[in-house]
Amino acid sequence: MSRTETRIAAPRAVTVAVDLPGRAYEVQIGHGLLADAGARIAPFLSRQRVVIVTEATVAGLHLEALQAGLTTAGIASEALVLPPGEATKSWRYLEQTVEWLLAQKVERGDVVVAFGGGVIGDLVGFAAATVRRGVRFVQIPTSLLAQVDSSVGGKTGINSPAGKNLIGAFHQPTLVLADVALLGTLTARDFLSGYGEVVKYGLLGDADFFEWLEARGPQLAAGDVDLRIEAVRRSVQMKADIVARDETEQGDRALLNLGHTFCHALEAATGYSDRLLHGEGVAIGCALAFELSARLGLCSQEEPSRVRAHLTAMGMKTDPTDIAGELPDAEALLALMAQDKKVVDGQLRFILARGIGAAFVASDVPQDQVLQVLRDALRGA
Repeated sequence: MSRTETRIAAPRAVTVAVDLPGRAYEVQIGHGLLADAGARIAPFLSRQRVVIVTEATVAGLHLEALQAGLTTAGIASEALVLPPGEATKSWRYLEQTVEWLLAQKVERGDVVVAFGGGVIGDLVGFAAATVRRGVRFVQIPTSLLAQVDSSVGGKTGINSPAGKNLIGAFHQPTLVLADVALLGTLTARDFLSGYGEVVKYGLLGDADFFEWLEARGPQLAAGDVDLRIEAVRRSVQMKADIVARDETEQGDRALLNLGHTFCHALEAATGYSDRLLHGEGVAIGCALAFELSARLGLCSQEEPSRVRAHLTAMGMKTDPTDIAGELPDAEALLALMAQDKKVVDGQLRFILARGIGAAFVASDVPQDQVLQVLRDALRGA
């Protein structure tokens, strides 16, 4: 994948509304939004000041540009820079963030800016939910994965040794600014990790979108700005529609977890390390979920084959055997799944599919079938 983006004649922005009564907000998607971030945030400020929480890699690349965009609108800012990586989603850095926000004398009418990928968005959103029993925050996601998934919908939180995202709160942002220009500094691996979440949207509920990705995925990965804006828009629109129907994951929102039951077990097994990025786990999980669906007779074998074919064409991981290093056996992975948030009354819910674009929630999946899929996948069968 080239880091050189295909330029468009003039920057454009599109808006997706997240319609939640009393908590509605916009997701603004475009190219070059950072330069006028101040003008976009200003309507929400009670005083001309914001505080920013980011991480070291993003800060080195983009913090100066963000603060310049704020200064242009007459907005002062201070920034806290945390270490990069999944380990930052922990009690230690939550405490540091909260204490820093209090030291900055953040008031309930102020705005905290979460500037980074999903780790920063989740951590800062949770901190904002707890400081003074809730302050407003703006998401400026810097990764594809965060732009299409974690920045939208209000899920915030940190990890526990017992599992991922087990501590948190629902706290909706005030605004989301998704600037696809920031994606130009991602490594190929990080971009494709985010693409795993993009593909998920087509697989769970929009077969036409999946077909669109099959045709345009390579151009999108190569840097076509218009295609990137459209891919983010369609992904965010689907998530916004689902969140508006089911904000706290009592029904339809569970569909967004397609691939995540397998993914979270694999992430736990790899110690939430760089051995497996989240979107890579989602891609593998989606392939396994479709394989399980086919073995249960819910869809034809052509469907998981098509899923794998597209992921492979994009240069993505499709199987546990693509993960470097040793993995636990199938029984141990199944035990890790039992810690998943999707366990209800002791039963693990899977997101299965009757075909591409036709996912549904299932809670009566035979355990022996899941084990066999895992055993075969670990053997590369």
